[in-house]
Amino acid sequence: MKRELTPEMIEAKRQEIYHTLTDPTTSHEQKVTYLARNAENMLTVLDEPDELDELMRSDDSVRCICNLNEGEAPYRPRYICIDFPKFLREGSAFLQLGPAKDFDEALTNLMIMYHNIPSITNYPVYVGDLDELLDPYITDLSDEQVKKSLRNWLTMIDRTILDSFCHADIGPKATRLGYLLMEVEGELENAVPNLTMRVAADTPDEFVMAGVKCALKTAKPSFANDRMFRGELGDDYCVASCYNGLYKGGGSYTLCRLLLSNIAKRADNIEHFKTVVLPHVCDVMARYMDERIRFLVEDSGWFRDSFLVTEGFVQREKFTAMYGMVGMAECVNTLLEKEGKSGRFGHSAEADQLGVEIMEIINEFNNNHYNPYCEATGGHFLLHAQVGIDSDQNTSPGTRIPIGEEPDELIDHLQNINLFHKYFPSGTGDIFPVDLTVHKNPQFVLDIIRGAMRMDIRYLSFYSSDSDVIRVTGYLVKRSEMEKLDAGNNVRQNTTGLGLAASHNCKILDRRVR
Repeated sequence: MKRELTPEMIEAKRQEIYHTLTDPTTSHEQKVTYLARNAENMLTVLDEPDELDELMRSDDSVRCICNLNEGEAPYRPRYICIDFPKFLREGSAFLQLGPAKDFDEALTNLMIMYHNIPSITNYPVYVGDLDELLDPYITDLSDEQVKKSLRNWLTMIDRTILDSFCHADIGPKATRLGYLLMEVEGELENAVPNLTMRVAADTPDEFVMAGVKCALKTAKPSFANDRMFRGELGDDYCVASCYNGLYKGGGSYTLCRLLLSNIAKRADNIEHFKTVVLPHVCDVMARYMDERIRFLVEDSGWFRDSFLVTEGFVQREKFTAMYGMVGMAECVNTLLEKEGKSGRFGHSAEADQLGVEIMEIINEFNNNHYNPYCEATGGHFLLHAQVGIDSDQNTSPGTRIPIGEEPDELIDHLQNINLFHKYFPSGTGDIFPVDLTVHKNPQFVLDIIRGAMRMDIRYLSFYSSDSDVIRVTGYLVKRSEMEKLDAGNNVRQNTTGLGLAASHNCKILDRRVR
């Protein structure tokens, strides 16, 4: 069913457009982006499931499905992960660029390509495995020459790519470029790009320690379990946006999410939730995602017309879609309360087991749902523990323990995490602020990483309690920039606004410091 826009809805959108035009806290570029989104949302082109309106467009306190502001008319994939080695090796006819012959050309060509990669936010969510990409170009350069160029280049990225869903990868192999990159990132303390170090059993401790020291200064890199990602997605994977495992040369058509915290409110009891309520919402969201993908592939023309496709930097067959969820903790707690039980997620074996049972239901549903355009992942979506958005209230990201309820002992927290990370090939993660005294003993963090990688823990992030750059949910912001925005001033990056709202609604500044 195609949705009809009522006169009241049209007037509300006109008011939203006017607010965008006159908002003193948004930059010109942000206004242009938001106005484009408003224009897209005036369209009604999707043949949506009849039940979607009630589940997705109702009040925030009861809404069960969220499309994460993707818009009403999909005209580009949400996440695009281009084949950067091919680009540097061959150049691009559309961009009128030849192969990169030296370090400066490689950096310049990459910046030009970044400007031409779309996403939902209009900025690239994956900017390459920077160490593997750039290490071959620095053989004849001194460390100081490389660091000077990296400082300028990374500063340009931070000032021109205006949200921190922009993501780079390094590791698992140690490289000279990787060491120098982390040294420079630690000096700059920029929020963009986000950065992941992929850690394998044979990744040298010295390399991981360099990552730890950088993270304690600037909240990056995060640390990904290379064994898990590689075992599920193969060797040709990347980590994009927040912590999303996807295929290089492909990406994700769409990401929608189940609001488990609200879905639980619709159930009479645990059995009703498991057998009726949750399966129904899962089905509606899957059919909605199917329609978004169908329109994007069959009607939008993006996979026919984009130079990224025609020149082979991405292939449609390497795209999948991400089936997301949030609010597991609140869902479990609500269901136990309906049964007159007092257990809390993260503190009770019964509560944690209920969480596992819910994940098994979602996982089984996904494994039985088929989409013809997700052939890269066997015709199925990839499960994703979504990091949350700024407007979320009483809804924790993915399967995380709510802020303020973290277990006293870190090992208890890690054991809870270990139950859930295995379900999410396209991403999940947990965040640990650490006391500033850890600067004197970074081995503490290294030991946690090594232990976690031996378990089924997929992704961990750390930042120092005194760091200006902090990790909000999966993206980075600066405390100092949030303070500027809170005072009514313009800021460059639109994720600063998301972080400020999350600091109010999601208590991100109140995490337990380890």
